[in-house]
Amino acid sequence: MNRFANKVVIVTGAAQGIGEAYARALGAEGASVVVADVNAESGELVAKSIVADGGNAIFVHTDVSSAESATAMAARTVEEFGGIDGLVNNAAIYGTMQFDLLITVDWDYYKKFMSVNMDGALVVTRAVYAYMQQRGGGSIVNQSSTAAYLYSGFYGLAKTGVNGLTQQLAHEVGGMGIRVNAIAPGPTDTEATRTQAGDAAKDLIKGLAIKRMGQPQDMVGACLFLLSDESSWVTGQILAVDGGQTFRP
Repeated sequence: MNRFANKVVIVTGAAQGIGEAYARALGAEGASVVVADVNAESGELVAKSIVADGGNAIFVHTDVSSAESATAMAARTVEEFGGIDGLVNNAAIYGTMQFDLLITVDWDYYKKFMSVNMDGALVVTRAVYAYMQQRGGGSIVNQSSTAAYLYSGFYGLAKTGVNGLTQQLAHEVGGMGIRVNAIAPGPTDTEATRTQAGDAAKDLIKGLAIKRMGQPQDMVGACLFLLSDESSWVTGQILAVDGGQTFRP
């Protein structure tokens, strides 16, 4: 399939994990992909691998907490590919995340964490939306988490913020032809999750309707759907891809 032929899509945090799966799938379906990440070594490898497989991709070093960095990344994307049609706000501090309570977490760490995990989606959206408008519209997919609906400390708080941001931005940019949705993965078997959960991941499976951990590939179909014209009247929604971990009215 070539659903994304002649489309340009940025994926932040695409040097590994679910973001990498998104980037590879988009490249395989014809998109010109920007692998935007702070991890230059892994990001370069992902971009080169997409090209080796017959796709089109570049790596751009990007700190999503920095408006200057995000603006430079957007400008480089347009210089290289001529415009921007899609954005996946996937970047997050997760695998190296500290465990602490909201009431005791170091304040500077908390602010840095939120600047990436919550504010980052807004920072990058602000950097790209005008380019999307010039193309007649586009689609933005934010990476949320079922942690938004469960006790997960400041990580869950950040993802609750991403959900609210998704719904608010959908109204602000809808008139520009830009849709904004989010994916909320459940427990997913990535290196970061293995680092964070360890053997406790086995206990997470017990609470799922489908008794297995999610895989990065399980998220890909939802992301491609939300980026594509197949979801042309879908915006402001948070789609849980979680094996039945959460149930919401």
